[in-house]
Amino acid sequence: MKSDRSNIVVALDGASNFRDLGGLATLHGSHVLRAQVYRSDHLARLSPTDHQRLLALRVTRCVDLRGHLEREVTPYHLPGAEQEHLAIEPTVLVRLRELRARGQHPSRAEALEIMRDTYLAFVRQQGPVFGRLLTRIGTHEEAMVFHCTAGKDRTGMAAALLLELLGVHRDDVMEDYLLTNQLYKRDHRLVEEAPADVLDVLWKVQADFLHAAWRCIDDEFGGLQNYLRGPVGLSSAGVQRLHDKLLGK
Repeated sequence: MKSDRSNIVVALDGASNFRDLGGLATLHGSHVLRAQVYRSDHLARLSPTDHQRLLALRVTRCVDLRGHLEREVTPYHLPGAEQEHLAIEPTVLVRLRELRARGQHPSRAEALEIMRDTYLAFVRQQGPVFGRLLTRIGTHEEAMVFHCTAGKDRTGMAAALLLELLGVHRDDVMEDYLLTNQLYKRDHRLVEEAPADVLDVLWKVQADFLHAAWRCIDDEFGGLQNYLRGPVGLSSAGVQRLHDKLLGK
């Protein structure tokens, strides 16, 4: 079975990286169902027309992976949808600001290292948060969206775990992950002072970031299934609920 990723992008005035995770083929001959789970950048700029579009898509829950300060700076309300906050506090900009406070100006190479370290921290430290998100996806009866600020790192890692759990090949998971670079339009209210080549690293995704996370899952935890049962805390029944809800023939 071939993947069908046509028309997965939801065109919105106030979010550029809102897309359907459905349409991908799995290694077991099924496919991920459409119109069930969406991923996005933050939703604080949505227009009334956007709200109506999401109501029409029956999006009735938003899971916000942003940190507490991020939510305070750009709060939002989505009519007809409950919000749940599963905080993964941002660390990249904090590290850069700490360097600047010491009079150091990070290079592109240092920014790349910081990003790789961030993905390792996702795997090693944020398993329980990803577990709560995956459990919510498996138990929520209608469509839902999860997001962070740009919808690229925290959201990208969560999407990668979900898709691989469903049996999607890592090459196809990577393709979805990298799609952010084509879609995301930076919110220029989120100002950060850094050289252009450093900002280019911070506001985009690279295959090496996700590969770093996968190597950590494989080498330190013995692969995805062990990682899901261990740090993520997802039971066999929880995995089966996700399969039952999100996989179609």
